[in-house]
Amino acid sequence: MAPDTSPRGEGVPDDPESAYDFGLGAGFYLDATEAPWAANYRMESYVVGELPEVVAANFPADMGRQGLTGHSMGGHGALTLALKTPGRWRSVSAFAPICSPMRCPWGEKALGGYLGPDRAAWRRHDATALIEDGARLGELLVDQGEADTFLEGQLKPQLLAEACAAAGIPLTLRLQPGYDHSYAFIATFMEDHLRWHAERLGG
Repeated sequence: MAPDTSPRGEGVPDDPESAYDFGLGAGFYLDATEAPWAANYRMESYVVGELPEVVAANFPADMGRQGLTGHSMGGHGALTLALKTPGRWRSVSAFAPICSPMRCPWGEKALGGYLGPDRAAWRRHDATALIEDGARLGELLVDQGEADTFLEGQLKPQLLAEACAAAGIPLTLRLQPGYDHSYAFIATFMEDHLRWHAERLGG
């Protein structure tokens, strides 16, 4: 399943300036607590609860074997949701994830808007902070393009690498020369990720 990036529909609030990094298209895979977002922006509950329940009720899926992956904001979601629901996912990977939204402009805007100004509450939605606070994964695959214009200012994979090293989490972080943040990057390495997940979901 490939869940959407945000709630949709008539009456769902959007960024007043229609920015791409907040509101429709950028739900950040959390359950918002601030008005007007709290009524609709419940992507964490949707991904870990509602959507799997629909799949289980309607398809012959083995719900004991689930993997999670995503790109950019979706990569952030894959990491944080897996860290917050230990034992739920047999495999986790990410493409160019936002590794510490508390420490980048995209994340500060989103977490402040959806959760309010208390930065302590943001830690539950930051993969690096979750690991620092004791959350664990069995292992992790991350691909990151070295030519990604968002690498230093927004994505910061070095923070994830440092947190994983300190926590003893096996991280395969592959920096891919010449690749940026685009579809071509994902398309090139998607097969590797599918094989990664297949190996861990097949046993």
